[in-house]
Amino acid sequence: MFDTRITRLLGIDYPIVQGGMQWVGRAELAAAVSNAGGLGIVSALTQPNPDDLAKEIERTFALTSKPFGVNLTILPTIKPVPYMDYARVIIESGVKVVETAGNNPQEYIARFKEAGIVCIHKATAVRHCVKAEQLGCDIVSVDGFECAGHPGEDDVPGLVLLPRAADEITIPILASGGIGDGRGLAAALALGAEGVNMGTRFLATVESPIHDNVKQRMVRASERDTALLFRTLSNTARVFRNSVATEVLEIEARPGQTDFNDLASLVSGQRGRMVWAEGDINHGVWACGQVVGLIKDVPTCRELLERMAREAAAIIRRRLPALLASGAAHRIEESDVEGGHVVLDKNAAPIEKVAALNEVGAP
Repeated sequence: MFDTRITRLLGIDYPIVQGGMQWVGRAELAAAVSNAGGLGIVSALTQPNPDDLAKEIERTFALTSKPFGVNLTILPTIKPVPYMDYARVIIESGVKVVETAGNNPQEYIARFKEAGIVCIHKATAVRHCVKAEQLGCDIVSVDGFECAGHPGEDDVPGLVLLPRAADEITIPILASGGIGDGRGLAAALALGAEGVNMGTRFLATVESPIHDNVKQRMVRASERDTALLFRTLSNTARVFRNSVATEVLEIEARPGQTDFNDLASLVSGQRGRMVWAEGDINHGVWACGQVVGLIKDVPTCRELLERMAREAAAIIRRRLPALLASGAAHRIEESDVEGGHVVLDKNAAPIEKVAALNEVGAP
């Protein structure tokens, strides 16, 4: 149904990628997304050491014959992390796609590229997208301000960030942040992306390895149920707005410089992990994007991807052409058409599905 540089590079049916999520990106979820036609992602650092990552990758291979990737998030830590050993395991495992995030991935990208691995890098600013292309990345995942986790400090939403990135780079773009249904997929394609990356939406799926209490709370949530923590520390994180997040915000609102030691016990990663495992919504902080307001059910990954594809195709084939004045679709300048595809931005790759402007009906 979809044919973009993302689907071709990754060998997938739908231009939909599951974001690499700490404690959540395990074999069962990654395989379910891949088996449904998207790209599942195993989170490397969810595993306590590189040997356990090797075992998790083996488990994923046992659950799917489709392509999947591994996320390697590179951040400064109090306890040293053997990032290069994790990278070695990824290379030796035979995985063909890797997603990097966090600090400059230059030394890792070089090794991955030597091994023939497709490299995706997550970026929250146009300048980071440009740098990723210079480093040799094949795809950049552009995270708008709406996203869960760390949206950067520029506060630029996807509606602006995506076309700005498309203006500056030539490699394909995944839109990340605020995507949860076919409307978001169609919009991302129109803005210059060639696929989408979703994290929060995949939390609320049958195969997601988190407690059902969390999933059901997400279904009841609105777009206003997130909070931005660590603004005073210039390390912004978007999380679900619960009692712990509220307490953190109250501490940050005190006069003077925030001392992270006053927050550490509240925002412990282990407390957040227990939310996923035991279902106590208020036990710790947990990453959640504003798209939570669009989540109204807990489908299987296959149901979600197929529904998104149908919705996006219907918008592109039916709703958008109907908005043009009578005959307008036939008056597109010949110079705006390349290889049968309508090109909205001469500097961006052809948006394959816009070629369906004059088609009647949707699958």
